[in-house]
Amino acid sequence: MNLTPYRQALALPGLRSLLLVSVLARIPLTATGVTLTFFVVLDLGRGYGAAGLVGAAMTVGAALGSPLLGRLVDRRGLRPVVAVTTVAEAVFWASAPTLSLPVLLPAAFLAGLLALPIFSVIRQSIAALAPEDRRRPAYALDSMSVELSFMVGPALAVALATTVSARTTLWAVGTGVVASGIAFWLLNPPTRSADEPAGPQPRTPRREWLTPRMLAVLAVSGAATLVLGGTDVAVVAVLRASGEVGWTGAVLTMWAVASLVGGFAYGAVRRSFSPLALTAALSLCTIPVGLGGGHWWLLCLALIPAGALCAPTIAATSDAVSRLAPAGVRGEAMGLHGSAVTVGIAFGAPLAGAVIDASLPLWGFAVTGAIGLAVTLAVLPVELRHRRETAAASDVSDAADLAPATT
Repeated sequence: MNLTPYRQALALPGLRSLLLVSVLARIPLTATGVTLTFFVVLDLGRGYGAAGLVGAAMTVGAALGSPLLGRLVDRRGLRPVVAVTTVAEAVFWASAPTLSLPVLLPAAFLAGLLALPIFSVIRQSIAALAPEDRRRPAYALDSMSVELSFMVGPALAVALATTVSARTTLWAVGTGVVASGIAFWLLNPPTRSADEPAGPQPRTPRREWLTPRMLAVLAVSGAATLVLGGTDVAVVAVLRASGEVGWTGAVLTMWAVASLVGGFAYGAVRRSFSPLALTAALSLCTIPVGLGGGHWWLLCLALIPAGALCAPTIAATSDAVSRLAPAGVRGEAMGLHGSAVTVGIAFGAPLAGAVIDASLPLWGFAVTGAIGLAVTLAVLPVELRHRRETAAASDVSDAADLAPATT
């Protein structure tokens, strides 16, 4: 395995500290959903449907707020946005344990709208710190750090909520989120590279950068996380149907470990892969996973190919957005990428649940994988047209270079 790309990426000034802080900052953020669910069910005495409404309100707010906050980062800089969102997070998490459900719903929406833009800011900062030829291993490291955060954050929240109380867990998670905001305000990672103009720049019209190719990347980003969200629910359903629900943690851990290994391999190889191709492969490998649901260890084995493609796919979509967006609008573009990822996860889980309720658990994998594959096929013409245009431009350039020698 060639580790040179990672050594070169980690040698970039500021990248090592950014990745370290990002792992610690994301842990409380990944615990917010399960913490709110426990609070609504255990402390407020409501059902999982009500908990889902609170989660949906926060998700909708986050999907709307992410590009808006990214645009503010582009126009005003990172620190003012982090300061405002950290204060908003502090107000929400300090008051949430005292709120009734009718008040918690709009509060959760506002909290999502003004959520700390940690995920998109980290990816924007990676584009500022790493030149294009070193971004692939840098984004691979970022995707692996996301996996680590999701392995640790929800597990800690579940342990604290079940052994202490959901209300205490809310305050603990809120403290972690506010601490993350303070850490990023102090770190103040760059959002533009040294050779890119600093400060507010003339506004770039969206039609100049929100091109069909950018929209295609955003579409496959949402499709990939829709597949991941559906897989999460389908795993639980398959194990429950086979009477092996106690092995859920082991199966999901294996899935995450496969993603870490795949992300590491993706960053170490020398060639890049199209996010469209990776999403298509992820979707194809997910469709038959349910066939291994008879035993937990068979399900683990069936999940390995799809799991190994999770981190590479997210890394590739982040890298593609960073390359397609001009520096002056990269925050907004990364915000849109964050919205696409959020919306995909938000739709994937209930979609798989509805399919499973209407049929069999294995169809949760098949249907979400098929939808992911359908999205990649729908945007394939955009990718093919781009390749034809690139090849034509290369031919014209070669002809121009040869012209003096043939006259």
